[in-house]
Amino acid sequence: MAVTARYDQQRLAPARNLGVILDFATHSHARAAGVLILVALLNLLPGFFDTPPIDRDEARFAQATKQMIENHDYVDIRFQDDVRYKKPVGIYWLQAGVVTTARALGMSQALTTIWLYRVPSLVGAIGGVLLTYWTALAFVSRRAALLAGLMMASSILLGAEARFATTDAMLLAAVVAAMGVLARLYLPEQRAQLDLRSAWILPTIFWTALAVGVLLKGPLILMVVGLAAMALVVIDRRADWLLALKPLMGLLWFAALVLPWFVAIIGRADDAFIAESVGHDLLPKLYSSPEGHGAPPGTYFVIFWLMFFPGSMLAALATPAVWAARREPGAKFLLAWLLPSWIILEFVVTKLPHYVLPLLPAIAILIAGIMEARMLSRSRWLTPGVAWWFIFPVLLGIGGVICLIAIGHQLGLIAWAFAGGAAVVGLFAWRLYEADGAEQSLLRGVAASVLLVFALFGLIIPALETMFPSPVLARVLRDSGCPQPVMATSLGYQEPSLVFLAGTSTLLTADPSSAAAFLAGGDCRFAFVDAHLERSFAAQAEAIGLRYSPGPRIEAINISNGQAITIAVYRSESPL
Repeated sequence: MAVTARYDQQRLAPARNLGVILDFATHSHARAAGVLILVALLNLLPGFFDTPPIDRDEARFAQATKQMIENHDYVDIRFQDDVRYKKPVGIYWLQAGVVTTARALGMSQALTTIWLYRVPSLVGAIGGVLLTYWTALAFVSRRAALLAGLMMASSILLGAEARFATTDAMLLAAVVAAMGVLARLYLPEQRAQLDLRSAWILPTIFWTALAVGVLLKGPLILMVVGLAAMALVVIDRRADWLLALKPLMGLLWFAALVLPWFVAIIGRADDAFIAESVGHDLLPKLYSSPEGHGAPPGTYFVIFWLMFFPGSMLAALATPAVWAARREPGAKFLLAWLLPSWIILEFVVTKLPHYVLPLLPAIAILIAGIMEARMLSRSRWLTPGVAWWFIFPVLLGIGGVICLIAIGHQLGLIAWAFAGGAAVVGLFAWRLYEADGAEQSLLRGVAASVLLVFALFGLIIPALETMFPSPVLARVLRDSGCPQPVMATSLGYQEPSLVFLAGTSTLLTADPSSAAAFLAGGDCRFAFVDAHLERSFAAQAEAIGLRYSPGPRIEAINISNGQAITIAVYRSESPL
């Protein structure tokens, strides 16, 4: 990465074709923000409203929020009768705010409308894109900052996280806000531009972002921000720039935001919150894989090329120049943001793709800076990697349509059109790279990503009803003709999405006798029974003289484990 002075002196020549979009957007910050929001929405909205709740994390988060609203208890976090203390309360409050507002506006089914619970994630993702642009302005020109924002707006990983009612998209926004402040206090030319107003506004943003991040996901934001600051202090052997954060006042503000809920939950649950969140969730992930998500070191590096598509295709070409500029302030700061946390996450046994999401903006800004300085490698070993602009959309598009045909039993002509369009755009991104340069290839890659999103999330996934048995089962209850709410038990199929859609009182069990006893508890009760347990259930029902009638049989795939499942529906009957 080149020094900041080089960025100020060099500008990319006006680009042809798709570059007109950049020429338009870079006339003002408002235009740049508008283009970023538009591209983000094109990438994030397909499937946002139509995809059913995803097991298991999203459904657990949504159900815990739903119970907060039902019980009017915004301190404790529970999934049915079990405490859910793995994460702090931040995301539940945000989701509850959206759902409560929707109910107040007259939306009768708001409690079980999953897209409402996803709104904070969508807002966090768009915020993360805009904050990437804002942070990049401390390093590069407006045009290059826009490119960095476009990489984030079109990335596969952010597109996925924005569609989940979980913490990670909102955490991204908090981390980037904090790092954007640090950059302006660390870089000499940025620090020199601070006036009295900025000297107070920036620390306020920093400590507020830090508090929001802690309320969302505990210490992860402290790790990313803290390791970056420590790395810079150790390398530079000076820490005076950190005094601009006004640490005494900042810590008091941070404590005022964070401590009330922590004090309340500890007062309510004693040491159960700390034991669950730290002892049973955080620490075991460091050295084991309690939920089967373990992977060896280097996994994030391998999947990065998929997660950060299309921006990842220029990462290898930018790496030699980044290494050459590693001692310059801009590159040094971004590498301090990226490398310490990435290395630690590589050695943590439990690995989930979204763990590295807060580090991707640093990569986007590094790539954009190298593009602006026209220092992308021309190595005969690295340049052929740009061929993935074409190969990846082809493979992903074909794979998605095959799933639609094999699982959904649909031909999917429209999906083929979108997937094929993505492949064609990707082909142009690759074939014209040498002629038009990296900037235009990146824009074509963004277009390919958007077309893929329309095909996969907008058309294919919502059409795969077989992969979402919970909405089908919940529909059985709604269409039963029984007075609502209808009570149900599920024997063998124990996914949280069913609790979210069918009702908090839904009994999840693996015990046939418990399911039979539940069904015997009154009229208009339903049992959803895994076909493997039907015989045992029937024996228990006969033993207690239970009268019941069979309903439809649901052929599905349990998305949590990828296994085919048949669910039999039974309804209780009154004794003669």
